[in-house]
Amino acid sequence: MCRSKSKTDATEPTATKRTRSSRSSRPSKRSSTLDIPTPPISSTSSAAPSTSRSNTSSVNYTTSSSNRDNSRASISSKTSLSSIRESLPENPHIYNFSEICTATNNFLAKRFPSSSAAWRCSLHSKDVIIFQRRLRRSLEPSKLRERLSLICRSHHASLINLLGASISGDHIYLVYDFVNGANLADCLRNPKIPNFTVLSNWMLRMQVAMGIANGLDYIHNSLGLNKNFVHNHIKSTSVIITDQPSFHARICSFGTAELCGEIPEYHHQKQHQEGNKEITEITEASSSSSSSKVKRTNSKDMRFEGTRGYMSPEFQATGIGTQKSDVYAFGVVLLELLSGEEPLRYKLDKETGSYRRVSVIETAREAMAQESSGPGTGKEAGGGGGGRLRTWMDRRLKDSFPLDVAEKITRVALDCVDEEPEKRPDMRDVVGKISKLYMKSEQWSNRMGVPTDFTVSFAPR
Repeated sequence: MCRSKSKTDATEPTATKRTRSSRSSRPSKRSSTLDIPTPPISSTSSAAPSTSRSNTSSVNYTTSSSNRDNSRASISSKTSLSSIRESLPENPHIYNFSEICTATNNFLAKRFPSSSAAWRCSLHSKDVIIFQRRLRRSLEPSKLRERLSLICRSHHASLINLLGASISGDHIYLVYDFVNGANLADCLRNPKIPNFTVLSNWMLRMQVAMGIANGLDYIHNSLGLNKNFVHNHIKSTSVIITDQPSFHARICSFGTAELCGEIPEYHHQKQHQEGNKEITEITEASSSSSSSKVKRTNSKDMRFEGTRGYMSPEFQATGIGTQKSDVYAFGVVLLELLSGEEPLRYKLDKETGSYRRVSVIETAREAMAQESSGPGTGKEAGGGGGGRLRTWMDRRLKDSFPLDVAEKITRVALDCVDEEPEKRPDMRDVVGKISKLYMKSEQWSNRMGVPTDFTVSFAPR
């Protein structure tokens, strides 16, 4: 049998050999797509000379068949690589303005509820949200593409992906993936049903805190090697809580500050330094060069956007967003998550008949001050102490939470909102502390052995 096979190989018609060689000389579309050279398939069959000895012909035939198998394996591996490449996320798009107009029906489509200048629509067969923002500084196309390529590298479970952007006049249109859910502010405070919240138990709120902290830590410390990325828009309306049953927290609007020109250019030219020193240098540079412009409300160059209650003192003075101002805003969101209250609200004073402003930071500090100076503190949800902190915490948790964990995470939040930026912790340290408190909360939940939305404390409020 081996001799007959060898004879067949040796007496193969010349036309057939030419046909195979011509096929092998054709360029492969897959290899040109992946830039991987493909060895000719027929070269293995014509490379082995035929002899009359049966043992030699057997070896040659075996070598030829094995080489064919290797070639087939190479083709199949390239096919799998091609399919993997097609499944990877798209490169950042710079959309034509006409595409934005078509997707939003010339901006006549129904606006997205969470923003006055946002539309939910379909673009390139994807369900997206398009945000309209004003450009603080004009960007060249090459600069825009460079920044987009850096920001679109972010693929974190706690971030909503930016797909691309388009510029028209003095506006930029940012295209994000659409995620089903509601923002954190609406989850905590529904004006139609004030006594209800989907985040009705302690573990859900700890899960949300972990998600936001991880996402912000990724932005600050993991995304760029020599770039200090800043979000600059951390607030409860910028955090989306996904639908049941996951209730995961995802940060949206990342990249807005970078692409709209809210972050100064020299902020990106700095190498990684000690955080406190870097913030000091930025603050000094901004105050010395443009301190007079900061106070002028009619100066277009120095106008900045911010939400009351989330702006750090240095951001209010300079308008320059930094990682430390992000940490401050995160601390406010964390206090908001624990208390269920707005960052700033106005409360009627019955004695004077006037309204006074109430800050969630001030009420948290008062609660913790009275807690530490009290006669005794309970360390579990069923303990008798911790009355002041329990009063400050969201009543819809029904006192069902570990008091020692609640105290510690409140202190973490107050450290984040320190008046002096150099005293605020790095997000990497914040993530480490919240992770430990999350594990303690899980141990508490398993030990209680009852539904976490059921009250187990009889301590007076």
